[in-house]
This record gives sequence, structure tokens and C-alpha cells, in this order.
Amino acid sequence: MEPLTTPITIAVAAYQGINPFHLSIPHTVFSNVLNQDGTPRFRVMTCALEENQIESSMGFSITTQYGIEGFQQADIIIVPSWHRIDVAPPEEFIDVLKQANRHGVKIVGLCLGAFVLAKAGLLNGKAATTHWKWANAFSLRYPEVELRAAELYIDEGNILTSAGMAAAIDCCLHMLRQICGAEIANQVARQMVVAPHRQGGQAQFIEIPLPVSRQDDRISQVLNWAAQHPELPHSIDSLAQKGALSRRTFTRHVRQTTGTTVMQWLLNQRIAKAQRMLESGNHSMEKVAAESGFNTVASLRQHFTKALNISPSSYRKQFKIKAEQSANK
Repeated sequence: MEPLTTPITIAVAAYQGINPFHLSIPHTVFSNVLNQDGTPRFRVMTCALEENQIESSMGFSITTQYGIEGFQQADIIIVPSWHRIDVAPPEEFIDVLKQANRHGVKIVGLCLGAFVLAKAGLLNGKAATTHWKWANAFSLRYPEVELRAAELYIDEGNILTSAGMAAAIDCCLHMLRQICGAEIANQVARQMVVAPHRQGGQAQFIEIPLPVSRQDDRISQVLNWAAQHPELPHSIDSLAQKGALSRRTFTRHVRQTTGTTVMQWLLNQRIAKAQRMLESGNHSMEKVAAESGFNTVASLRQHFTKALNISPSSYRKQFKIKAEQSANK
């Protein structure tokens, strides 16, 4: 049987001293996503920038099948981080990134990978983020880049950057959601046991959670219930009451748990529900608005477009076209 779609090739840069966890993030998010016929949706390649045997930061070696020539095959290039900000990337790799950018390849700098993209001049005049610890150093080196150090990830179309490790996962899930839809992204997030969707503009700085307590368990139960019923007229007070907590305690613990406010978290759940319904293509806009908790089509359109930079009708059309293309393969 012929595959439904040609796999999207993702080339992940591997360099001497790489942290294996950084390297594993793109593989974990994309490698096991399948088409309807069971064929891989993505082809994820690890490409060494220099020698094919990489010494990791954890004391073991990684042997790669591909060298720097592998990037020529890529639809997406991911620089999963960088080992030291005072060490310049190889000039050959900088040239590869510039050429790929000219040809419309999507290029992603996760964590300190943003320094590599900036060195290649790909972030000039654009907004970007990186790990908060190195934000000042980044701003001093690359004043021509609009650094938004508080944000988790920033999507500038064919150029994306993210903050640290957890934000790198968020950024990859964001890309997966764009390509394959919210349902597939949520499935992968569940397998990884991570939050299915954190908006890129959400702050990096999340308070350290308090030790697990009965309160934490109650809050998790309330949030799980609210996520399953986004159509209900939730309020901070009604949710706090359901958890038998004061409004102040509830809002504080939700921010510690999710990194955002109660109402922003709830809005994210409603948008995710609308995405899943729109991807199926079988529901009227009125039904989507009602079941996702927006009540009116106008409210759905306003919030959906603001969050995702695409209207609900265009989003549904996008997935309808993808489905028709898959059926015709």
C-alpha cells in the first residue's frame, strides 16, 4: 500500500557535548506519529555537525547516520540547543541554515539554539526567545533581535524559538498541532504525560509547586473535570467551590500548577475543544461554539483568531484540504 503522504523530513542538529535530553525532544514528539495507513508521518534524522560520533554531556557517545549533508534533505531543521554561548557554530552549518532559510525551510532554535539562529542572522528584525538565564547575554550580542525573554516559544512563521527544556517540548507540540491537528498533538502529549497545550506567550517563570497535598489533588480533579466540560459557564468562584477551596487559594495553586491564570487556562481548553471539532469538519459553527463554551459564533471567532492567528472557518478548511490531499494520494 502506498503511503497516504510523503513523510516530512526533520533534521536535528547534533554537536559535541550535546545534552541527550535536548536531542531526544524532537524525536519523542515526532518519531512515532503515523498516517492512517500506519506509515510514519515524519522522518526524523539526527545530523552531526562535525564528526559522526558525538560525545554527549552525560559521558556516553552517540553515533549518527547522517552528517551535515543530511540537512539538505530537510523540510524542518531543529537546533535543539547549543553547548556554550561563547563557542561559535561551524561556519559550514551557518551557511546551511542561511541557504535553508532562503529555500523556505522551517528552522527552529530550541533553548540556546536561538543563539545559533541569531548568529546566522535569521532572527534579525524578528521576535525571539531563549532560556531566561542567558537572556541578557543574548540581548547584548544580538540587539537587532526583539528578545521576548519571558515567553515560552515564539512562532515567526518559518522561524521558531523556544525557552528551556519544558518550553522546547511545548514548541514541538505546537508545530505538531499545526501540521497534524490538535487531536494528534494531544495524543502525543498524553503519551509524554505533559500539558497538551501551553500558549507560547505564557510566561517562562512558573512558581515552584508546593509539595503534593490534598489541596493539589483536589485542584487536579477540578481542572480535569473542567477540561472535560468546557461548555459549562465556569467561573473562578464556581471552580474554587467545586474544589472546596477559597478563591485566593484556588487561583494561587492553579497558577503554580499551570503557569497561567484560571481563566486563561480555561480559554485554552475551550480553544483546544474547538480545534478538535473543527478538524473533524462535520459540525456547524453554532455547534462548535456551543460545545466549546463560547456560546456564540462571534465569540468563538474572536478568541480563536486571537489565539491562533487563523479564523475557525479557515482552520477547518485547512484540515479539509489536507484530508482531500491524503485521500487522493
